[in-house]
Amino acid sequence: MSDPLWEYFNPLTEIDIRTAGNLPHWEQGTVWYFVTFRLADALPSAVVEKIQLEREHWRRTHNLAGLSPEAQREYHQLFSVRIERLLDAGSGSCILRDAASAEIVRGALRHFEGIRYELDEFIIMPNHVHVLVQPLAPHGLAEILHSWKSYTANALNRRLGRTGQVWQHESYDHIVRNESAMNAIRRYIRENPKAAK
Repeated sequence: MSDPLWEYFNPLTEIDIRTAGNLPHWEQGTVWYFVTFRLADALPSAVVEKIQLEREHWRRTHNLAGLSPEAQREYHQLFSVRIERLLDAGSGSCILRDAASAEIVRGALRHFEGIRYELDEFIIMPNHVHVLVQPLAPHGLAEILHSWKSYTANALNRRLGRTGQVWQHESYDHIVRNESAMNAIRRYIRENPKAAK
C-alpha cells in the first residue's frame, strides 16, 4: 500500500484529465478512487439521454468554477443521487443477481489485488458494481477498469451463451478527498443492498 500521505486527493499534485464519453475522468496516480460501473441495460437509453441533456443544460447555466455548496448539493441530488436511485430500482436484465455471475465479477476484482491495485470495500449489485480501489504504480485506473470490464464481459457472455455489450462503456469514478469521505463511501457501499431492498 502507498504512503498514507498520498492516499487521497492532493491539491498540490497534478491531475490528469481524461475525457471519454460524457464525463471528465480525473486521475492522480495512486490515490483512492470510488468507482461505479453498470450493466449496459441497467438504465433505459431514453432515461440516460434525458439525464444527459438535463446535465448539459444545468452545466451551461451555472458557473462551474465557483459553485456554492448549495449548488454542488443540487447537482449531486439532480444527477448522482437520481442515477443511484434508478440503478437501485433494479432495471434491466440484472444478470449479477445470479450468484455464479456475481462470482465472476468478484473473482476479477480480487485477481490482481495487491499486484496492480489495492481494494477496500466493494459491492456487486444486480445491475451495477461499486468499488473503492487504489492503483499501484505503474498501473492506472483506466487500465484497471478496462481489464475488469473486458474480462468479465467475455466470461459473462460465455456463461450466459450470448454475445454483445455487457457493461456501459463509461464508468463513474472520482478521487476520494480525505479519510472522512473514505469512511462515508465505505458506509454507502455497505448499506447499498439495504437501501436498494
